[in-house]
Amino acid sequence: MIPDGLDATLVLLRHGESQLIVEGRFQGQAETPLSATGRRQAQLAAGRLARPHRSPGLPVPQGAPREIAHSPLLRTTETAEAVASASAEVGAKVPTRADAGFAEIAQGEWEGRLHSEISERWGDVLSGWRRRPREVWAPGGESLDDVQARVRPALARLLEPLAVGREPGSLDRPQVAGYANVAPRDHAWSVVVGHDGVFKVLLLTLFDLPLERFWMFTTALCGITVIELRGGRPVLMLHNSTEHLAPLLDEQAEAVAEARARSGAL
Repeated sequence: MIPDGLDATLVLLRHGESQLIVEGRFQGQAETPLSATGRRQAQLAAGRLARPHRSPGLPVPQGAPREIAHSPLLRTTETAEAVASASAEVGAKVPTRADAGFAEIAQGEWEGRLHSEISERWGDVLSGWRRRPREVWAPGGESLDDVQARVRPALARLLEPLAVGREPGSLDRPQVAGYANVAPRDHAWSVVVGHDGVFKVLLLTLFDLPLERFWMFTTALCGITVIELRGGRPVLMLHNSTEHLAPLLDEQAEAVAEARARSGAL
């Protein structure tokens, strides 16, 4: 799955807020557009990826990413398009590519239903999913093993081009942060726009962890994760960064304050 000796960087970006999230519904592979807030989140994340070395900088190589791979679902496609547009604004034409291997975990009969309805009708199953995710999943949905079976080849499709034309790296160099030349970042990098659930499986797969650890990772809406591959070995450089969303929080706080002022509320 990882080319021998690969030096490369992967950036994982979760999509922005969707309309189904606003409504409190399970998503899975159900189609839903970004909400107005989600579009703003995507714009802010896209701006950070287009200028990744502006403070607070991201640990990625110089230059533009090789590609933006994304889940084919609407909410991820819209987010990926925002990243591509922001890159184009700074003079980088980055191709986008839909890959079904990065689609969200199918949730079967739960898709599109309110959390309250699922808790009422499938309470025992939902409880099992939250405690034993490799053994219990949504009726008619995907098991974690099924998801991993499609994530592996999707990762291979993503990583193989990053090795083309480049000499393999080596582990025989400094590896401890703070020293000079720990990891020279003159290699290629790519972006994946996906979902919280599939990113959980992707991270477990990359780091060779059991699927029973499914709940150990989480990614916020438009959160950014950076994984560096050093000589073929994955290193987690940054996880679930959301500093770029601060302007949105400021805008929301200002809107609340203005509403209070208009109403005369304390």
